[in-house]
This record gives sequence, structure tokens and C-alpha cells, in this order.
Amino acid sequence: MFKSKYLFIGLLCIHSLLLLFLVDNLSISYKEALTYFYDKGSLLYAITNLSTTLFGQNDFALRIPFILFYVGSSILLYLLTDDYFKRKADQFISVAIFMMLPGVNSAALLVNESIIVLFFTLLYLYIYKKRDKECYALLFLLLFIDNSFAILFLALFLKALSKKDNLLLFVSLALFGVSMGLYGFEIGGKPRGYFLDTFGVYSTIFSPLVFIYFVYTIYRVGIKHTNKDMFWYISVTALALSLLFSLRQKVAIEDFAPFVVIGIPIMVKMLMHSLRVRLKEFQKGYYILGGTIVTVLVINFSIVLFNKYLYLFIENPQKHFAYNYHIAKELAKELQQRDIHTVFTYDDEMQIRLKFYGIYSSSDTILYSYFGEKSGEKIEIRYHGKPVKTFYIHPKER
Repeated sequence: MFKSKYLFIGLLCIHSLLLLFLVDNLSISYKEALTYFYDKGSLLYAITNLSTTLFGQNDFALRIPFILFYVGSSILLYLLTDDYFKRKADQFISVAIFMMLPGVNSAALLVNESIIVLFFTLLYLYIYKKRDKECYALLFLLLFIDNSFAILFLALFLKALSKKDNLLLFVSLALFGVSMGLYGFEIGGKPRGYFLDTFGVYSTIFSPLVFIYFVYTIYRVGIKHTNKDMFWYISVTALALSLLFSLRQKVAIEDFAPFVVIGIPIMVKMLMHSLRVRLKEFQKGYYILGGTIVTVLVINFSIVLFNKYLYLFIENPQKHFAYNYHIAKELAKELQQRDIHTVFTYDDEMQIRLKFYGIYSSSDTILYSYFGEKSGEKIEIRYHGKPVKTFYIHPKER
């Protein structure tokens, strides 16, 4: 018997430990620092400040809540698919692919609403599965958690239309209307043609091959199957809306992606079904497809895991995909080793990032990121021996 439960627990533990390892290699970004210090009243501000109050102002305290939401999301998806597949092995493959998606890993590490939205959407689906009826109290609560839940309300409206569920039809439409009134989606402006850009971002979130097959699966289910589940309604609603909006504006993918990735079990179910209905001699292509998908996801995660080694092969460090999440912590440590706890820098973004690590502004020391006439003491940030950024400190002129 395939021990999928134990494999899932093992994979989740190992993957969570690797995410914690990645936390130590990240610095707070400018956008995250703005959220942490100034976005008062937001859910992210409350979560991050509560965590750092309990565990200290450090990167682990900043990011651990989002890793916990990731762990919770993975567990919920596993429980949701317990009877979704005929074989336990398929369930494990589905959840493993979900856990390894680049977009899901990014959401688990960075200060953002995406992983929170994903968790609560899966929680809603799990409660519905256990009770076999809608949890309207939770839907009402979701209205105040994030604006992107309007997509879930719209998906439920479409489901209600199909199932002729009048109560759900009324409630979902009302919640969608209130959400639009409170938050809305910006759809104005002249057509700019961001469709290909949006498609490219989704390819990054899923990895290109996974996304292409995912779109094909969603399309096939849409035209071939009459009994569509909530995975399909939610995924297709989010994907269709984001691509439609992208015809005339740049789309905030983080509002849509959490709902799109929920469709992963549909993709795996169709892949495994297509594999097993064919004779052995015709299964080779599907084994290659499945093996390629898993290999690409493992390679993608390995690149993220060892991302600082990429600096060795990049001429311009600022072109590194994680550059905005590096340098600040190492710079703060170098300053503290020199017994410098306050600096002034003309780089406002770096100033607020350093604040998180206890380096405050306004002092008798100036921090430059270029070689001036009075260069002063040099601080060079290196990763694996490769210089990434150089700073200079000297007394402030009076």
C-alpha cells in the first residue's frame, strides 16, 4: 500500500525546513519595510508586528507567519483531496506539485497577502466538504480580510447559477457587490496590451510547462465535463478575469494567483487518467511529461535555494531576481560590528530597510553607495566571494 500520508508529512517537514533556511538568506525588502512600519490598519501590518513583538525584530519573526500559512494550506489541500483521487499516489503527487510551485514558495517566504488568501480559500472549501453546505459566516468574514476574495464570490455566483442554488446565488452576488463597493478592481485607462506579460508571470508562478498543461486541462474540463467542481470554478474565474483585465491594463497577479493554483488537483487528475486509459506502449509520452514537470519544479526550487550562487555568473548584480531581498541585513551587521548604530544615507529605500535591523537614521555618519571625493571607510558586501555592493562611510560634514 502506498503510504502517501507519511510521504506527505516527510515532504512537508523537509520543505518547511528548507524554507526556514531560505529565510536566513533574505533581507527585508523596501516594500516589506514600508508595510511593516507604515501600513497601519492592514492585515499584514498586524501579523508582522505581532510576530516580531512576540519573537523579536528579525527575519524569522517577520516571515514565520507566512510559512505557517503555507504549511496550513498544504495540509488543507491534502485533506481536501483525500477522496478526490482513486489512488493515494495521485493525491501525493498533486499536493507535492502544489508545494513545489515557484509562486507558492514565494508566497510562503515574502510578506504578502497571497498565502493568506490561499489558506482561507482552502479552509472554506474544506469546511464545505466536511459539512456538505456553505459556510456563510466564513464568507462574510472573508469580505473584510482582502479585496481579492471578490474572485471567490464571483466563482460561487457562477457555481450557484449552474446548480440553481438561489440562496448561494443571492449571498455570493451580494458579497461580490459589497466587495466591489469597498475595494473594486481598477479597470480604467487606455488599452495597453499586458496579456502576454500576464501570461509570462503565470508561467513564472507555475513554471512554463506546468502552466501550459494547466491551461489545457482547465479548457478540456470546461468543454468536456458537465459536472465541474469548485476547484474548476475558482481557478477558471480567476484566470479568465486576470487575462481579460490584462487586455487593457497591468494586472496585480497577487490578487488572482492564489485562486488559480487551487486548480492543480484537476491537472494531476486529468494527467493520471490520460496515462492509465492508454495502452502501455502509448504511455511513454505521459511519463515523459510528468517526469519533466517534476524535474523542472525541483530545478526551480534548487535555484531559489542556492540563489546567491547566481551572483557568480551575473555581471550586473542588480539583475539578480532576488536582489531586492539581499544586502540590507549584511550591511547592518557590518555597521554594527563597527559600533555604528545610526547612519544617514541618501538612499531612502536602504534607510528604511536598515531601520528594521536596528540601524537608525540621522547621525554623524554618512553612508554612501558610490565612491566620492571623501570615500571614507569601505564596506563591501560579498556573496560566495563575489562583490555585490560597495558602501563608504565617513563623518558628516558640519
